[in-house]
Amino acid sequence: MQANTIQEVIEALDAIIRQCEMRDSRQAYFAVLYKGMTEAVRDAIVAGQFEDAARMERLDVLFANRYLDAWQQYGQQHTPSRSWQAAFEACNDDALIVLQHLILGINTHINLDLAIAAALTAPGDTVFALQRDFDKINDIIAALTDDMQSKLQRIWWPMRLIRRVMRGRDKAVIEFSIVKARQAAWANSVALAQLPEPAVADYIDQMDSTVTYIAGNIARPKGWVSYIIRFVRWWEPKEVGRVIGLLK
Repeated sequence: MQANTIQEVIEALDAIIRQCEMRDSRQAYFAVLYKGMTEAVRDAIVAGQFEDAARMERLDVLFANRYLDAWQQYGQQHTPSRSWQAAFEACNDDALIVLQHLILGINTHINLDLAIAAALTAPGDTVFALQRDFDKINDIIAALTDDMQSKLQRIWWPMRLIRRVMRGRDKAVIEFSIVKARQAAWANSVALAQLPEPAVADYIDQMDSTVTYIAGNIARPKGWVSYIIRFVRWWEPKEVGRVIGLLK
């Protein structure tokens, strides 16, 4: 499954969402979120918000193909990257809440795929000219936080009360996580773009190990967070199809 344009990426994501709906698969949760991100990037390109629109479309397509390939490999019982394997396997665990599934996808896609896609888009020293557009694509992702949270409120209504108590601090935590992930992804992009070819595979393998470790902490948090997750899960809809509809 390979896309050549952003429109083809959106069509591929639509196909994944339809298949997941038919299978009652929680893999649709991240696919729905990612489609929204892709549409936001497309709209920003059309609006001229990037320094180099053609380069940004190449980056976005390379970025998306990392996910599309991983999803297809997993569905065909092949082995994707370890971190995508962990994210997809977690979709079989009905103890996880919707937010965990979304963050598992974001974790792998930003912390692993984005760095690789950026290095491929701008190899060598050309990577430094990419930084402003690289930051912009992450700003777009962070800007979707409010929309995601409003949808989560429809899935789990007590979230409204928690947001009032937190007074926006929950949003700050999500955006801070994205910012930290962006910083790490940029550093890895620069490293990958500068490394000699024989060293690239080992570097990516190390990145994948780190991201897989983070995925384990997301799927199995410790302490008081684990008790909150149990409470949230009790309130969330149990029907996968209903959650998919609420996220759209």
